[in-house]
Amino acid sequence: MNLFLDSFWRAVTYCLRPRVIALSFLPLLLMVALMLGLGYFFWESALDWVRVTLESSLLVNNVWAWLQSVGAGSLKMVLAPLIVIFAVTPVIVVLSLLVVAVLMTPSLTLLVAERRFPQLERKRGGSVMFSLLWSLGSTLLALIALIISIPLWLVPPLILVLPPLIWGWLTYRVMAFDALAEHASPEERREIFRRHRGWLLGIGVLCGYLGAAPSLIWASGALLAAAFVILVPLAIWIYTLVFAFSSLWFSHYCLAALRSLRAEAALVAASAVPVVLTPIDGQAVILQDDTPSGSTTSR
Repeated sequence: MNLFLDSFWRAVTYCLRPRVIALSFLPLLLMVALMLGLGYFFWESALDWVRVTLESSLLVNNVWAWLQSVGAGSLKMVLAPLIVIFAVTPVIVVLSLLVVAVLMTPSLTLLVAERRFPQLERKRGGSVMFSLLWSLGSTLLALIALIISIPLWLVPPLILVLPPLIWGWLTYRVMAFDALAEHASPEERREIFRRHRGWLLGIGVLCGYLGAAPSLIWASGALLAAAFVILVPLAIWIYTLVFAFSSLWFSHYCLAALRSLRAEAALVAASAVPVVLTPIDGQAVILQDDTPSGSTTSR
């Protein structure tokens, strides 16, 4: 419990660092760059295609005629641009977040390691390819579990429990692996997962609930079209900040757990070192200390 709370508060304080805040704005910059680039090359052709599609529809033409009769014919001029914007924005947002996710986790893990664990040996137990396969496999299992559990969502309490639990499991599998990929060996990673599975799952579930906050802003942006331009970037920034917080929480927890595991292993190894006594009659006497660390001998 102490490690759980300690890593939580450390993650909160790290989110206030300029480096983390700068990383949280990265998807917004990528989104603007993508929009400008796509707009420069494809804006006119996309508008022409949408206009032709709308004008070829009998239903849309009837709607135009009705709007013209009520004095709202000017809406015809803005509909095509709005359709293009609403269609392209989700794709750009997802691409930006994926790029940031790939770049952010290693950077934040490195930040935690440099500031808190500079002496922690890097055993590099997870390659980039293995990390990718691990993430894809975990995602596939989570999607299968999500699909299988859909009928249970009809039971009112379970819809608030099962999806966060599944996504929490996925979050812990992916982020804990990435947090340990650089420093832990495969054996150490498996041991940490075995010992701390419950706490890691708890972190994943809590981060999953935090990730629902941007969804509320997305919904507000859909309802309030006038505020769409403001609310959507705000939701992206909050989501990225939640992602950064999650990465920091897992990094602090996992690296601290790894340090404790190695300290424990070193203590066990030290207790098993043979003791060489002073030679007697020309022969050295070697005693093997098999007494477990911390135990006492009864007399």
